[in-house]
Amino acid sequence: MSKNQRGRNVVDLFLMRKIAGMFLVLGMLMVGMGWRNEVRAADDLEIYKVKVDKIIEEKDVELEGKIQKYQKLEAVGIEGELEGQKIIIENGKIPVINPLVIKVNDKLLIKKEMIAGNEEYVIEDMVRSDSLLLLFLMFMVMVVLVSKGRGISSLISMVISFLVIFWFILPRISNGDNPIVIAVIGSMLIIPIIFYLSHGFNSKTTIAICGTVLSLLITGILAQIFIDIGHLYGFSSEESGFLAAAKATIDMKGILLAGIVIGAMGVLDDVAVSQASIVEQLKLSSGKIKTNELYTRAMKVGQDHIASMINTLILVYAGASLPLLLIFIDNPRPLGEIVNYEFIAEEIVRTLVGSIGLISAVPITTILAAMWFGRKK
Repeated sequence: MSKNQRGRNVVDLFLMRKIAGMFLVLGMLMVGMGWRNEVRAADDLEIYKVKVDKIIEEKDVELEGKIQKYQKLEAVGIEGELEGQKIIIENGKIPVINPLVIKVNDKLLIKKEMIAGNEEYVIEDMVRSDSLLLLFLMFMVMVVLVSKGRGISSLISMVISFLVIFWFILPRISNGDNPIVIAVIGSMLIIPIIFYLSHGFNSKTTIAICGTVLSLLITGILAQIFIDIGHLYGFSSEESGFLAAAKATIDMKGILLAGIVIGAMGVLDDVAVSQASIVEQLKLSSGKIKTNELYTRAMKVGQDHIASMINTLILVYAGASLPLLLIFIDNPRPLGEIVNYEFIAEEIVRTLVGSIGLISAVPITTILAAMWFGRKK
């Protein structure tokens, strides 16, 4: 290795350590703020988990002109104060839009209610955690089998992201802190951790981090502008209304903006790292290639990436919004009127602003990588 090359490697390491140190300071700030979280009072409503042992009675009944299934069940508690106790539960006594049909060995969440002066157990919902855990384990096995060491690092970074979101971002916003500031601090901590864990501590990853941060900045600015000029207030969903009623100090418009920033952060990883990696590989394959040519060649791949990403975004959004789209088909109102509804306009702004941020990540990361790798002989 030449003396000049060793010098460049030292500079690379120094810069990466400076960036890592900056994010470490942000992490310490986050920890300090997190320790001030208030302890929440436990919910008074007791929910019990039971397993159905026997169907005592089952028949069709007519309720308000609709036929639905009535079941009398014998179940046994599997945790808490009801563990080992046998109880009787009636299902289908009242008319519902989507009645449950219970089978033997199904697990249920139940609660106590006073009905006609008598205390009865009623079904709150099905237990889905077992099937979700099985699916998550399959996901983990596939990640490790296919990606091996990198897959394990990615799983660790995923856990860290969840911890930051649920331990810091959500509690701080719930306690009335500025959602935008909290989202930015949380993002600035999540980004380097997940990038370095998933892709290694190297120049490529550092460049991808810088490109992601700049793209997030563009996303945040655009989101703020179009939330303001679009007169969006963050109250388009029932959940927003419930949250505003329960937490009057929360800035719902700020939560809308914070959600856009956090959502964009999740997919910028793929775009930024891919472009930085392309530039690095081009330089490795042709050491004499210049910065301008590096940028031009990498952008040709980036353009294909953008085209594929746009198709992916459209299909993912359509798949997630099928019930909403089906309602629109039967809506007699003109399209120009429908898009003025706040909950529609909010989704359009969220999708398009996030997409612009993703698209901007391609040239930003590419030019940063071309400038960095292009200077190396």
